[in-house]
Amino acid sequence: MKRYIMTFDQGTTSSRCILYDRSGTPISVGQRELPQIYPQPGWVEHDPEVIWQTQMEAAREAMTKAGATADDVAAIGITNQRETTVVWDRTSGKPICHAIVWQCRRTADLCEAMRRSGIDVNIRSKTGLVADAYFSLTKVRWILDHVEGAAELARAGRLAFGTVDSWLIWKLTGGKRHVTDVTNASRTMMFNIHTRTWDDDILNQFNISRSLLPEVLPSNGFFGETTLFGSPIPIYGVAGDQQASLFGQTCYGVGDVKNTYGTGCFLLMNTGSKAVSSRSGLITTVGWQLDDEVTYALEGSVFIAGAAIQWLRDGIGILANSAESETMARSVSDTGGVYFVPAFTGLGAPYWDPDARGLLCGLTRGTERAHIVRAALEAMAYQTDDVLKIMTADSGIPVTTVRVDGGASANGFLCQFQSDLSSVAVERPQNIETTSLGAAYLAGLGCGLYESREEIASLRTCDAVFRPSMPLLTRAALREGWQAAVRRARG
Repeated sequence: MKRYIMTFDQGTTSSRCILYDRSGTPISVGQRELPQIYPQPGWVEHDPEVIWQTQMEAAREAMTKAGATADDVAAIGITNQRETTVVWDRTSGKPICHAIVWQCRRTADLCEAMRRSGIDVNIRSKTGLVADAYFSLTKVRWILDHVEGAAELARAGRLAFGTVDSWLIWKLTGGKRHVTDVTNASRTMMFNIHTRTWDDDILNQFNISRSLLPEVLPSNGFFGETTLFGSPIPIYGVAGDQQASLFGQTCYGVGDVKNTYGTGCFLLMNTGSKAVSSRSGLITTVGWQLDDEVTYALEGSVFIAGAAIQWLRDGIGILANSAESETMARSVSDTGGVYFVPAFTGLGAPYWDPDARGLLCGLTRGTERAHIVRAALEAMAYQTDDVLKIMTADSGIPVTTVRVDGGASANGFLCQFQSDLSSVAVERPQNIETTSLGAAYLAGLGCGLYESREEIASLRTCDAVFRPSMPLLTRAALREGWQAAVRRARG
């Protein structure tokens, strides 16, 4: 009896593995921290070999805790940090440089040149993405231009490009499979989301050979099998982390919205079979593809959310641990006029301003640690609210409920403030790790463990619902103060 789905949840700051049973209940968890590499200001890298090493260590830990063997696992599902770019030598199987992380801003000048020349308009119409260093296209071009010998190896067909899912699958299958799923492909700025193919015009414009690119499969497709745990285990479900979260939150209806409070903050709306274009700074992306059926989404990506709390803890020592942020925030009635704009790597949606920088403003002699911590938590809600207002306007769909997940969603203060500020109900599930759960559900559909989305939706359980109670005038005043702080952060 195949009892478990194994999920690889490879994120920006950690590699985790969770074994789920058929009811969607987590049975065991393995986790390893992933070291961050900062070669210079604004640059962020990971070592691909360490990504692989930590992910396998996490998987073996999870299996040991559950007393499981490969014979107990029906399938492996994978979800991953998106846009992060890995390029490796097909012959040796070795990366030719560190992975360039989604947060990295080294290609901001190239993106600015794209905007000045106007080619970003055509790219956006095809890919749904704005010209920003966030996405993979300019990262690949940078590697080909700056890593010694890379261009020559690419011309010889020796190199492979992939987002982290592709790298893990390559390693799991011993180099037999160079594949990705449609959600990860849709984050590269090389993939036409309407035809669901790599776009030759974009590739030619940036002199990127098709030989670098992986085969694109549905999110519930068969990606290969691995024998690294003993008996063969098929790999069936793959999706970028935020799309996996949308699926794991069972946002299967048009207009359903979820928000993940992680390293960044990611708000996605299911727009069904229609790829809705944004007029105001959101991106259009593939939510998932099941067999031949595609679901699209509108997305607002906030670069820094939970990472700001990590900075308060590790960078300046205001917090001993992240969990105490809620108690500290509740110890004061408000921020005392303090606003924190965490633009450490620029601002994402809806501003897309790479030159914005982090700002603490409104400080007085009476400002205490608690005011700054509360301002950091409120910043997550303000940034989400900015995106939510634009998402409603672009889609024409009023939002009354937001389903939340991610580590910071355990913070009751944050959830209540988000509900008050945005005037929506905030629903928190019992399992806030819905990113890995979404990968498990996709893998379960792929291997036949589940028959339908309706069956999966029946498994969803809610932990708490937060409802708005803030007076209208208070909400308006807080938003006005936030917008003033954002203008200052943008210079």
